[in-house]
Amino acid sequence: MDFRNAWHRDTDEDVCCIACGETVARSDAREYDKYGDRWNRDGKSFEYLCKPCYQEDCHFGRAGLEDRLEAAGAGTVSRDTFLRRYHDLAEDTEQTRADGH
Repeated sequence: MDFRNAWHRDTDEDVCCIACGETVARSDAREYDKYGDRWNRDGKSFEYLCKPCYQEDCHFGRAGLEDRLEAAGAGTVSRDTFLRRYHDLAEDTEQTRADGH
């Protein structure tokens, strides 16, 4: 195997976006590493974001993101419930920042 292209080896598989729950081709997704170190690949399995969710949600600070995902029930509740909960939590976070807290 050509090591330079080893990270491309799974591009044909389908993955699930952790933000919206849609199943997309790996080539249409972006890797998400909840520890923030996607370059250290040894022994890791990654979660994924579809490109629209990545572009919409990933260019903001990550502080508290993992806590919000867990609090919203990521991977444990229905997509609609997760999205509603996550939206409410994100809105509360933005409101808190706007209030200066």
